[in-house]
Amino acid sequence: MLEDHSHVLEPLLPPFAACAETRRDLLDIELFPSEAETLGRAVDKRRREFITGRACARLALERLGVAPAAIPGGAGGAPVWPEGVVGSITHCRGFRAAAVARATDALALGIDAEPDAPLPPGVLEEVAHGPELDIVAAGGPGADAGRLLFTAKEAVYKAWFPLTGRWLGFEDARVSLDWPGGTFRAELLVPAPLVAGVDLSTFTGRWSAAGGVICATVAVSAP
Repeated sequence: MLEDHSHVLEPLLPPFAACAETRRDLLDIELFPSEAETLGRAVDKRRREFITGRACARLALERLGVAPAAIPGGAGGAPVWPEGVVGSITHCRGFRAAAVARATDALALGIDAEPDAPLPPGVLEEVAHGPELDIVAAGGPGADAGRLLFTAKEAVYKAWFPLTGRWLGFEDARVSLDWPGGTFRAELLVPAPLVAGVDLSTFTGRWSAAGGVICATVAVSAP
């Protein structure tokens, strides 16, 4: 299905996860009825993103050894995965991807992709707070610092929400970056529950930038 493997995302995931990523639209799949209901009468751009994201998700599931299944949208628009599977879908200009894992291996996966370019005016002030402002001011090699913070926080949220069902604002997490190591750490500033014995007050993740795209991933391993 995918002829143009980008391999920006795949190296960031643990070995128990499977993914699919593409830099072109994949529109030759038929949506399940519940997926079509989720999509509704969306504009063309949204339709292309949604359908390509589901195409990536089906290929990722196949690589995990799971039969294709409907992935409708649930609370907050988060994908609803087949029983026994956790995962995440992302899309930005010129890039779409999905990652999945078995629930016996991971409690949650969060992935996000963004263009490697400065954030739109006014957005950085919402994203970066406290010590993160120093990260933006100092910058770093290989990626726009503000956009990287945004991408990391989005990946954290995509792992957090399926486990808690709770909103998490940009101001609710403080991210520190390891530029040489391609990793990050997010300390939450809101009360965080224990889920299956795992403390959700801290998330760690990995990031990379290539081909004009920044990717970030968070995997919460099952105990």
